[in-house]
Amino acid sequence: MSRTEAPPLPEPLRVPVADSHTHLDMQDGTVEEGLARAAAVNVTTVIQVGCDVKGSRWAAETAAAHPSVYAAVALHPNEAPRIVHGDPDGWSRQDAREAGGTAALHEALAEIDALAALDHVRGVGETGLDHYRTGPEGMAAQEESFRAHIEIAKRHGKALVIHDREAHADVLRVLADAGAPERTVFHCYSGDADMARICADAGYFMSFAGNMTFKNAQPLRDALAVAPMELVLVETDAPFLTPAPYRGRPNAPYLIPVTLRAMAEVKGVDEDTLASAIAGNTARAFDY
Repeated sequence: MSRTEAPPLPEPLRVPVADSHTHLDMQDGTVEEGLARAAAVNVTTVIQVGCDVKGSRWAAETAAAHPSVYAAVALHPNEAPRIVHGDPDGWSRQDAREAGGTAALHEALAEIDALAALDHVRGVGETGLDHYRTGPEGMAAQEESFRAHIEIAKRHGKALVIHDREAHADVLRVLADAGAPERTVFHCYSGDADMARICADAGYFMSFAGNMTFKNAQPLRDALAVAPMELVLVETDAPFLTPAPYRGRPNAPYLIPVTLRAMAEVKGVDEDTLASAIAGNTARAFDY
């Protein structure tokens, strides 16, 4: 079996659900093919997420062209320090880039602000903090960008979609300090059960991805077990985080049923019950 070969289509869900976070622009094949495969297994809505100005424009255009797609627009937490400080040594594993300073960051944020005003853009994200890939010198730019996105989300009445990598305490601190938007989503939830209780008390949505199926992911399953059913979402983060048993092969929205069935097992409910809850939660989170 080739590592690059797409996994087979799973058994369709009986209740239609949404993939709350995907990157169609990074997946093989056309958008139309990806959406058709997803629809074939009853994944009928996808949230296409931007990570920089160009990707956010693409997300907004794709959502405008496809009724089953909504967009989220943002500068990824690792994008903000690249804009400010440049990327001369390729630490981000993306193209080298000249430093643009805070003026360039403000210019990029103004573009995100304009896109966030569009009707088919339902989220501002993925934004947040990433202590894994950005060193101490990039933290200030990251936090400034995160706070600006929180303000944009609140002003436009859009969901805030959070990327939190090894930065749990700081993300929660900024949200508490700045005042979280009415609808806040932790994408690819990565905290433990204690943090899930904090998120639940604050009314934050927790979106679980294929990594909750990994052998070493017991803390994620423990978090899912205590997360209230009305705050749980499912996502692919495709092409990343392909669920077991297909880990390492390309992910896509049509694999949502694999993750959802594993989640239902952890929650101790049947898949239809969980799918119905998730469908309603995603519509509520992204206001569609």
